Amino acid sequence: MTMRIGSVSFRGYRIGRLAAAALIAPLVAVTALAAWLVAPEPGDADDQDVSTLSSARLLLAQGPSTAKQAMPSPASPNPADEQGTVGIARVSDKAPEAIPGAKPEKSPLDGLRIAYQSWRWGGLGSKALVTLTLRNANDFAVKDIEIACAFIRRDGSPVTERTRVIPDTIAMKSRKTYPNMLIGFININADKAKCSVVTASRI
Repeated sequence: MTMRIGSVSFRGYRIGRLAAAALIAPLVAVTALAAWLVAPEPGDADDQDVSTLSSARLLLAQGPSTAKQAMPSPASPNPADEQGTVGIARVSDKAPEAIPGAKPEKSPLDGLRIAYQSWRWGGLGSKALVTLTLRNANDFAVKDIEIACAFIRRDGSPVTERTRVIPDTIAMKSRKTYPNMLIGFININADKAKCSVVTASRI
């Protein structure tokens, strides 16, 4: 009698637990569905962050060179800045100014002059022979001295001009005389002559 009663009680207990589980399972499913419907969907910003993060991880996985190429390039310079740079380059291309304190090269004519001169008729009476004494006061020797002589009438009007190159060298701080140099044919009406140094080369 006791065993039968226990058997009936045990079977009743199992039937009660199965009934309770059958009632609770639908409630759990409904609660999960409601929670899923109520939960907010991810926004565009979240999608973008996830996409950017995924791209960055993919580039790092591929290697540093690929990631460097994929990096965005800096903004292109302003056209006005490029023009300014070109302008500066053009200014820099100009010839440099003279060095301050540097003395310019002295001209041979600065210290070369005729210390004495005279002339006379020569040949058949239509040629001029000129005697000159040249003084070189420069700190360097000079050579290839070109002389120009102007012949004039008694009233001062010009009649003939002649030039002559002296293929000689005059040492520094010295003088030299060239007597009776043939200048060339001149007008027979010439009465006076005035000679001057035109050019010379320094040594």
